[in-house]
Amino acid sequence: MENHPGSLCINPHELYFLRMQRSREKTERDKMEVQNQCKKRLRVCVATCNRADYSKLAPIMFGIKSHPEDFDLEVVVLGSHLIDDYGNTFRMIEQDDFDIGSKLHTIVRGEDEAAMVESVGLALVKLPDVLQRLRPDILVVHGDRFDALALATAAALMNIRILHLEGGEVSGTIDDSIRHAISKLAHYHACCTRMAEQHLIAMCEDHSRILLAGCPSYDKLLSTHHREDYMDIIKSWLGDKVQERDYIVALQHPVTTDIQHSIKIYGLMLDALLSFNKKTLILFPNIDAGSKEMVRVMRKKGIEQHPNFRAVKHIPFEQFIQLVCHAGCMIGNSSCGVREAGAFGTPVINLGTRQTGRETGENVLHVRDADTQNKIYHALELQFGKRYPCSKIYGDGNAVPRILKFLRTIDLDEPLQKTFCFPPVKDPISQDIDHILETQSALAIDLGGTNLRVAIVCMRGKVVKKYTQPNPKTFEARMHLLLKMCTDAMRDAVCLNCRILGVGVSTGGRVNPQEGVVLHSTKLIQEWSSVDLRTPISDALHLPVWVDNDGNCAALAERKFGHGKGVENFVTVITGTGIGGGIIHHNELVHGSTFCAAELGHIMVSLEGPDCSCGSRGCIEAYASGMALQKEAKRLHDEDLLKVDGMDMKLSEPVTAAHLISAARMGNSKAEAVLNKASTALGVGIVNILHIVNPSLVILSGVLASYYQAPVQRIISERALFSAQSIKVVTSDLEEPALLGAASMVLDYATRRIY
Repeated sequence: MENHPGSLCINPHELYFLRMQRSREKTERDKMEVQNQCKKRLRVCVATCNRADYSKLAPIMFGIKSHPEDFDLEVVVLGSHLIDDYGNTFRMIEQDDFDIGSKLHTIVRGEDEAAMVESVGLALVKLPDVLQRLRPDILVVHGDRFDALALATAAALMNIRILHLEGGEVSGTIDDSIRHAISKLAHYHACCTRMAEQHLIAMCEDHSRILLAGCPSYDKLLSTHHREDYMDIIKSWLGDKVQERDYIVALQHPVTTDIQHSIKIYGLMLDALLSFNKKTLILFPNIDAGSKEMVRVMRKKGIEQHPNFRAVKHIPFEQFIQLVCHAGCMIGNSSCGVREAGAFGTPVINLGTRQTGRETGENVLHVRDADTQNKIYHALELQFGKRYPCSKIYGDGNAVPRILKFLRTIDLDEPLQKTFCFPPVKDPISQDIDHILETQSALAIDLGGTNLRVAIVCMRGKVVKKYTQPNPKTFEARMHLLLKMCTDAMRDAVCLNCRILGVGVSTGGRVNPQEGVVLHSTKLIQEWSSVDLRTPISDALHLPVWVDNDGNCAALAERKFGHGKGVENFVTVITGTGIGGGIIHHNELVHGSTFCAAELGHIMVSLEGPDCSCGSRGCIEAYASGMALQKEAKRLHDEDLLKVDGMDMKLSEPVTAAHLISAARMGNSKAEAVLNKASTALGVGIVNILHIVNPSLVILSGVLASYYQAPVQRIISERALFSAQSIKVVTSDLEEPALLGAASMVLDYATRRIY
């Protein structure tokens, strides 16, 4: 066929290559579409039912909203948010600039048991249409409310993944059953405490889908509760005349499993508050069964008209933080009292059984039952106006970043069907790298005469990082440097994935550990008399703080990490510059009535012995301490009686106890006599200790421990009563007893709770 000018002619080879090029382009386009699908944003629906759960969900919602490249946020509002009697609190969600995708009126009024059941049923009728329209990848549900149970039930039946916040916790009333039921429906969990995590694992939840995040509300309250305008907020709610820490916040909810008793204790609380005669901000109870009767009791007593009271239905969370933070006391049975209030050290009186089983800080005083108002009034007298160390049991201010990171790891291609990890329960620490890296740790401080030392110490006794600075001369400079070192350590702890539980302080002198006050310091550490160390450190770091004598700390270190582990009764004796120590009796440290127990260095072994630094004579320390041996070594050196043939001793170096020991080992009879007298004095002193407290073990610590061990063991076998002669003397293996002891106070006591 003839080709005419202008006609299109493609030979077969060109056509083949053209088709191949188009095929490659299509393949590239398909690959790009697959990649775009892989980068699909996670569609997260957050459902909020009331003012309380919104305070926990709002920080997460802000976090999701601030990462539009990763997440699409949908907000569903239901429950008491939409009821006028409870403040129409959905408006605060709108004020926070969130678009509410759906508002569901799900509450059947009546405030009794039947109304709660009907409300769950109504929510289950309305939720399917909303969830089908929104089609979220994951639904975020909080807590233990009956509204949340309806949300979790609907989502589980519609094959929507559920992230449950604050599962695994234990409290009173029907809330426990609802919370655990939601946990069984949920696919993922973000819990607040280590104990809650263990409860979820014990409930056979897959530990790889459990995140120990902390409480999201702590992210906001820890960063914003130091507002300069807090007095303006207090006065706006309680009047111009009210002062900081001179008012009460009251918040009591009904206990649905024992409504009549909760109404009774509510009336007793109001009577006690009326008698106590302090300005009180009282919030209306939540919508649970029994709330209507509680409001009737409040109105019958004229609370809304009483000049000392301000009764309100809702307070914005940011303002509520300020009011709780600066209150003289909080009273009631709200979870805020046993959770958030601890972060401020606000004293709390927890009434009744609604929070039974919750982990609490030392700021909470429990009144489990009350027949009269007197018991509650007495509790108000004990608690009002006190301040406690800040507690971070429920969070450290980093929950939201952890939750967002957790959400990003969710694989939507994984099977939706839940799998349960039935017993035996596996230890997550050995299974999950996040648990290994993010270790529970303590900030340990050693206030030495020469140096200030701060260390991050993990639960297993490893010093993760240590900081050392020369000890300044003045109190102000010393505290300034100490707080700076602690702040640096706290910053580094985040990078090292260490969760700091609290601060332990080891210091010389006599210490009141109950108040965190150094009563009398040693000569090595001047200006530490009647000094409150706990308050400035706790206020600066927002952490609980423990303080004790360095000898006691050495004993605590041995109990947790050394030879004293598992030993019920033992004594630690420090043989260093001075002589000190600590006594463990029935697994507890002995402090004594005036906190001077275990002053082991000042046990007198001679009425006519050498002068001691304490002002007495013949103390163990005057014979056997490093200072005493150095004094004797210098005396022998001045008399030219110390040096022996073969002993290397430079003229320029100062004479020390080490020279005395070296001379004795090389046959110097004068040096041997001094050390024999020192060993005998120490041995006799320890025999006295054995006859008084009868420990099963003596642990020698300090630089002279290895030298004294054998002589002390011999003297015990020669001079102790027969029943005490077999008691073993060992030398400590711990390199940092002061720091480890300071850390052990935190690691042991920060997790001790009262139930």
